Amino acid sequence: MQRIKIQLLVLLSFISFSEALKAQDWPNLQKFQEANAEVLKNKNTDGRIVFMGNSITEGWEDANPSFFIDNPYINRGISGQTTPQMLLRFQQDVVDLHPKAVVILAGTNDIAGNTGPMTLEQIRDNILSMVQLAKANGIHPIVCSVLPAYDYPWRPGLQPNVKIPKLNQLLKEMTDKQRVMYLDYFSAMADDRNGLPEAYTTDEVHVTKEGYAVMEKLVSEAISKALNLEK
Repeated sequence: MQRIKIQLLVLLSFISFSEALKAQDWPNLQKFQEANAEVLKNKNTDGRIVFMGNSITEGWEDANPSFFIDNPYINRGISGQTTPQMLLRFQQDVVDLHPKAVVILAGTNDIAGNTGPMTLEQIRDNILSMVQLAKANGIHPIVCSVLPAYDYPWRPGLQPNVKIPKLNQLLKEMTDKQRVMYLDYFSAMADDRNGLPEAYTTDEVHVTKEGYAVMEKLVSEAISKALNLEK
């Protein structure tokens, strides 16, 4: 009888675990499903650009809504996300929307270990997979450097100011091989600590309106170049 009870408990635990896995939306595919359906009602894709990223991308729309309202830009940033999560939702949140280009800003949360340990090469490879998906679907990928960060307030001591430049070098080499655009935010925004200056951030990671103004100028130039490649 005791053995049967143990087997039953094991079975119930397995069922519970299986149901939990089914219920978990790890890449947060649900977040933009309704918004994507609305986008697809508009058949005019001229100049449509998707911004794929994490909280830095998501917060951009709050800091300067007009940048997205006044342009055919679609914000698909989700706070806290890492590159494997973005890769899983890339088809739904980028490819299926048929943009002309995608701006990929990712990697800092991977270095912070938000979803577990990641090597710089693994981060690079996940972004490479997004680049390849974009290219296979006729979308111009614009790969952004990871923004400067001296330290992570939620995970101090990981030395992102050392690791981010190394990752950016890997991204630059990858984009050269893939013959796609590399957008260097880092050089324009880093201080002498390889962090963000006070005017551009309040917590060493997230960006102020002044910081976004720098990014907007650079990304607008990159988008213009990318779209001109079609002409």
